[in-house]
Amino acid sequence: MTKTVKLIDLDPPKNDFLNDVICGLSTKPKYLLPIYFYDETGSKLFDQICELKEYYPTRTELGILEKKNEAIEAFLDKNTRLVEFGSGSSTKIRLLLDESEKIQSYMPIDISKEHLTNAAQSIADAYPDLSVTAVCADYTRLNKLPTTPANETQSQAIFFPGSTLGNLTETSARDLLKNAHQMLDKNGKLIIGIDLIKDMQTLVNAYNDSKGITAKFNKNILIRANRELNANFDLDKFSHKAIFNETYRRIEMHLFSLEAQTVTIADHQFHFEKGESIHTESSHKYDLNEFKAFCKTCGFELSDAFTDENEYFAVCALTAI
Repeated sequence: MTKTVKLIDLDPPKNDFLNDVICGLSTKPKYLLPIYFYDETGSKLFDQICELKEYYPTRTELGILEKKNEAIEAFLDKNTRLVEFGSGSSTKIRLLLDESEKIQSYMPIDISKEHLTNAAQSIADAYPDLSVTAVCADYTRLNKLPTTPANETQSQAIFFPGSTLGNLTETSARDLLKNAHQMLDKNGKLIIGIDLIKDMQTLVNAYNDSKGITAKFNKNILIRANRELNANFDLDKFSHKAIFNETYRRIEMHLFSLEAQTVTIADHQFHFEKGESIHTESSHKYDLNEFKAFCKTCGFELSDAFTDENEYFAVCALTAI
C-alpha cells in the first residue's frame, strides 16, 4: 500500500522572469539571476556538469556523506525531524537515511510543487517507516517551520547540502543562517555543505570545463530569454568565461559580449560594449576558521567539519546556541 505524503503549500510567490531580466540588464554592471538557469534544458545540463571530471563539488560532497554518515548520525539527536532546504530530487538525503535510526521524519522544502511532491513520494515509498511532509515554499523567505503533531516532541535538524550558501551574497548568507537559527530550538542542528578555498587553477577549471558543458549551461539563460521573452540575443556574440575574484574569494560566471551590440527584450533595448559582461552567478569559497567565526555571528557553533582527503569541500555540523 502506497503511503500518502502530506503536502503543505505555502504558495510561494512566482518569479517574474521579464521584470528580473530588465532590472538586471539595466544595472551597471549587468547581471542575470542564476535561478533562471534551471528550465528543463538547464537542469539536464547541470546534471551533466556534475559528472564532469573538472567539476569536483558534487562528487566530493557525496563522498563525504557516504564516508562520514556514521559521524553525522552521531551528531544528530534521537527522534529527529530532518528538514531539507531546496530539496530538489532528494538524492543526497538518502545517504543519511540509509544509515540513520535517529531520523524519524523528513520535511523537504522546495519551490517547485510538482518536482517536490514526486521526490517526496519517492522517499516515502523507499522508507516506509519514515514520516514525510513536503512543504512548497521559498526556504530563503522562511523564518518559521510548519508544525505537525508528530514533530512537537522531535528534535529539529536542517540539512542544506550542495554549497548553495556560496551562491548568496554575504548579507543574504547571514540572513539565511539567522533565519535557520530562528527555526531551531537551542541545540538544534544544521548540516551544511561549503566549498573550500583551494588552488586557483582547480577552481577555474571546474567552471570552464574542456567539453564546454558549463558554457552551454551559462548561455542557456539567453536561449530561455529568447524563447520566453521574445529577446534577440545572438549566442555567437557572447562568450562564457568563469573567473576567480580574489577580493571576494568567489568564482564568477560571466557572459562577455564579443562586440558592441544592442539586444531588444519586449520594448526595451540594452546596449553592450565590446568586452562588457553579464554576471550570471557567483560561488563563494570559504576558509573553515573564518566560516566558523561567521556562523558564530548567526547563532551557531561549529561542532565538527567533515572534509575529503584533499580538503576541497566540507560538510559542516553546526549547533544552535
